[in-house]
Amino acid sequence: MRLPLLLPFLLFGLAACGSESTSPSSESSSTTTESPDTIPFRQDGTLDFWFEGESVVHLAIEIADNDSTRERGLMQRDHLPDNGAMLFVFEREEPQGFWMGNTQMALDLVFVAADSQVVHVAKYTRPLSEKIIPSERPAKYVVEVPAGFADTYGINEDFRISWEQQ
Repeated sequence: MRLPLLLPFLLFGLAACGSESTSPSSESSSTTTESPDTIPFRQDGTLDFWFEGESVVHLAIEIADNDSTRERGLMQRDHLPDNGAMLFVFEREEPQGFWMGNTQMALDLVFVAADSQVVHVAKYTRPLSEKIIPSERPAKYVVEVPAGFADTYGINEDFRISWEQQ
């Protein structure tokens, strides 16, 4: 969740995480069974992480590009499908702050500038934490992936992303 939106949620006693959409759409296949309260993954597009001009990994993404979907984030989810991620798209490149309240899984957060360059990677974020995770530099995009993803693929500030919406 974006830092400016944190106060209203705290005031009303709601726990939140910074990512996810609730609108229905096609569902990507997942290897785990979803409970009735779990929100299914919705593939909105694809995203690649690039290093030295070569794609290192290709992901299915759910896109959070409005206040509602950015506020919801990955709340009430306990997994992402294999090669699945959530992409947050903001109107402006500026410092971003996320938190993990009501997010049940550990994530890596990849903060990305408007020019698609990775500017910061926050690894192994703690589930259900209300501690703010800062972008450390202005970012227009944030990619949420399962914890360990950045280490598995070596994702760091030398990487870029490209993505397209379906």
